[in-house]
Amino acid sequence: MRHQNKVREFGREADQRKALFRTMLGSLIMQEKIETTEAKAKELKNRIDRLVNKAKKGKKALSKMNTIRDLRKYIPGMATQKLMGDFSDKFSKRNSGYTRIIKLATRKSDSARLAIIEFVD
Repeated sequence: MRHQNKVREFGREADQRKALFRTMLGSLIMQEKIETTEAKAKELKNRIDRLVNKAKKGKKALSKMNTIRDLRKYIPGMATQKLMGDFSDKFSKRNSGYTRIIKLATRKSDSARLAIIEFVD
């Protein structure tokens, strides 16, 4: 039974799921908007909010390098620099809700619900 288990597995092993979200997080940060399935977008929203909060706190902290190392576990290098630079300044006055999900029509081939996830301006 899956009582109180809120992690979406997407039919993948843990390492495959980690790689999937690492690339999706990097793409979202670099392009600021991606189209994916609704379930992946909802899971991505939770993860990106935590990373933006970590980047904002790390920019103020004395140990900036520790924060950069922590972020690189979850996202590629260039995305880490953009997250620590542009996004921490852009969202400095905002506490949460850094992204929005816009639902689209279903995909024709497999009828999967599609959505766009993007950063709020």
